[in-house]
Amino acid sequence: MKSDFLTHKGYSGSVSYSADDNCLFGKIEFIKDLVTYEGETVAQVKVAFVEAVEDYLATCETLGKEPEQPFKGVFQVRTSPEVHRQLAFFAKHSEKNLNELANEAFQQYLNQQKLKQP
Repeated sequence: MKSDFLTHKGYSGSVSYSADDNCLFGKIEFIKDLVTYEGETVAQVKVAFVEAVEDYLATCETLGKEPEQPFKGVFQVRTSPEVHRQLAFFAKHSEKNLNELANEAFQQYLNQQKLKQP
């Protein structure tokens, strides 16, 4: 799997192309705040992304707001009650909690996929 993300200070940014505007554009991904950038060339969009991250951090500081962190290590997983029940029993039998069980499964999946991370 190919990565088309830009990275700076722990933030990841997307890159897309607009045929109508003949430009590259993107936004900081994995946060709720909307922060966008654009450029006509790859070099320009890379610079615009870094500037957008720096501006976002500076704006948050000016406003006294904590900048959103893209990955906090916490997210909610929804499943059926039956799968939840089975996992809970399996975890208990294995003397683990659901978080440990989920983390092992996630790591196993990522190892199998050999995903390239930004």
